[in-house]
Amino acid sequence: MRDTRPLRRPRLPQLPRLPHLFALLAALFLPLGLLAPSATAASPPDATAAAGPVRIMPLGDSITGSPGCWRALLWNRLQDAGHTDIDFVGTLPPQGCGVAHDGDNEGHGGELVTNVASQGLLPARLAATLPDIAVMHFGTNDVWSNIAPDRVLAAYDTLLAQMRESNPDMRVLVAQLIPMNPATCAECAQRVVDLNARIPAWAARASTDRSPVVVVNQWTGFDTAADTYDGVHPNAAGDEKIAARWFPALAAQLETTPGDPGDPGDPDDPALTCTASFRPSVSVWQGGHQAEVTVRNTSASPVRGWTVTLRPADGARVTQVWNGTLTTAADGAATVSDAGWNGALAAGASTAFGLIATTTAGSAAAAIADCAATSAS
Repeated sequence: MRDTRPLRRPRLPQLPRLPHLFALLAALFLPLGLLAPSATAASPPDATAAAGPVRIMPLGDSITGSPGCWRALLWNRLQDAGHTDIDFVGTLPPQGCGVAHDGDNEGHGGELVTNVASQGLLPARLAATLPDIAVMHFGTNDVWSNIAPDRVLAAYDTLLAQMRESNPDMRVLVAQLIPMNPATCAECAQRVVDLNARIPAWAARASTDRSPVVVVNQWTGFDTAADTYDGVHPNAAGDEKIAARWFPALAAQLETTPGDPGDPGDPDDPALTCTASFRPSVSVWQGGHQAEVTVRNTSASPVRGWTVTLRPADGARVTQVWNGTLTTAADGAATVSDAGWNGALAAGASTAFGLIATTTAGSAAAAIADCAATSAS
């Protein structure tokens, strides 16, 4: 299929830092082959130069890259919202999808994040593409291979350190993985839940003001029967859901990232973020369990309230909460708001609420949580 991506300026080899006059001569004579080859290592960004497009690396496995059509939908959502000075980057080319978009990506089919970390595969990819933001959905093959969450999160630590070495201001959006339920892996569904439950706490620990790590919940509301074609890889409906989840989180980062022409945002009213970490099975009995959710203010400003959305797995239902206010929808999704006295959280502060859920026979239900914060002003 003909590549229908919008035309983009070709990327010239990067040159060592040169005085202005010599740099101008270099630009004029480079096409004639009159200069020595460019340096093999990319020179550091020139803080005095005009900011270029924000470079965004979609990072992961086949869900991201083969063909990863959610990237096309996300690209066009961003364009329609006015975020036009962006550049999707990666060492892999676009793989179809039939939609005009910037298809460069770093989604390698079959890769395990633990292998990428242990084999040191990411630094060369970063050096070749120099991203400002990473959009990472990575770990599905590790789950399938029964790699323990501790090892997956250790690999996340390695990749994050490599990203920050490439760019100290790297911003990372990390997904709680979409569900998986392949015919050949009956245990995979719960393994995804187990890993996802650990990601918010990891992100809260790893995030810094200079290099934030933002969790994007791709699990809640995603149905392997309706949204995948094989229990693992998204179909068209799944691509729409994945793009819809990435969009607000990525757009928020673009509004505060140099180089984007959109609204820079009010510096006195920064984006407020919080995470909700689910600790299942505090206590378990026949037909039910007790669990705990920790809410943390991950923004740089105080919040005056928070709301957490829970979608229990395996048909479980939240029936009772304490230290929070419960609202339950017909499909079982539960919304828990602060109890008033525990709503105000300083930057980095946390609180917790408990819950009781009914479960089906033999279920070890867990849940994934979204968190929304309310400004203290």
